[in-house]
Amino acid sequence: MRKVLAVCFGLLGTAVFSQELICEVVVNARQTGNENVQVFKTLETQLNEFVNNTTWTNRAFGNQERISCSMVINIDDYVSDNFSGSIQVSSSRPVHNSTYTTPVYNFNDRDFNFQYQEFQNLNYNANQFESNLVSVIAFHIYIILGLDADTFSLNSGDEYFLQAREIVGYSQQNAVSGWAPPKGGDQTRSQLIDNIMSPTYKEFRIVMYDYHRNGLDNMSDNQKKSKTNIAESLDLFLDMHRRRPNSFIQRVFFDAKSDEIQDIFSDGPSVNITGLLSTLTKIAPMYSNIWRNIEF
Repeated sequence: MRKVLAVCFGLLGTAVFSQELICEVVVNARQTGNENVQVFKTLETQLNEFVNNTTWTNRAFGNQERISCSMVINIDDYVSDNFSGSIQVSSSRPVHNSTYTTPVYNFNDRDFNFQYQEFQNLNYNANQFESNLVSVIAFHIYIILGLDADTFSLNSGDEYFLQAREIVGYSQQNAVSGWAPPKGGDQTRSQLIDNIMSPTYKEFRIVMYDYHRNGLDNMSDNQKKSKTNIAESLDLFLDMHRRRPNSFIQRVFFDAKSDEIQDIFSDGPSVNITGLLSTLTKIAPMYSNIWRNIEF
């Protein structure tokens, strides 16, 4: 669908861009007590240029197709050129025939350590480790690209997820924290991509497609039917929950979608959601306070 749209808009004379993202990168260094140090401002500027000006795929994206996202890097500490902190990554996409944008990805990566010298070149190599700063940023970009693609066409994010897994593979070899296979309750980047691509959690990607294409994108035509479709798509998580209760990837989904689900089923034409509330309470009990606030 994206390729067809790109061709059509190209024929109409609409500008086509190689860049895929419209991303705001923020470097927040308040926790260090030295947030006005110039290196943080330089880092923020360089990262915005790196993320938005790098060509991440071999596809042409029209301006209206570029993915909106944000990355907030919270620096907790730094010594010389060694930085530690976390990165909050989020992305969204427009809903068909509306001005509404729906959240797709919302992930707090808490284990983010990197080396950076002011004005150093930031270069991405698809097959080779350049720096942990570049690897972490690139990994999340490919997760954003993959999830966005999955919301338009079932399992169409494979090529991006494969690249994210490639990044995990060569980054693990450099023994930098945040890339290792999970131990206990760890929520690492390797666990994220493994969950996305594992048949054990196949419902996650099916829900991503059904929820958006058969649900949200049809709201302008038939709100009631679309809400029913969304409820039915969420029911698919029950099978995954039976295999892996309280899975990490399911929490990733609801971190992005819990507030939206509340809004969807508290507004517009009412549908019977007794079964949905039972499902949500069972599979995502940590969001029970949100489910209790659904008004129908």
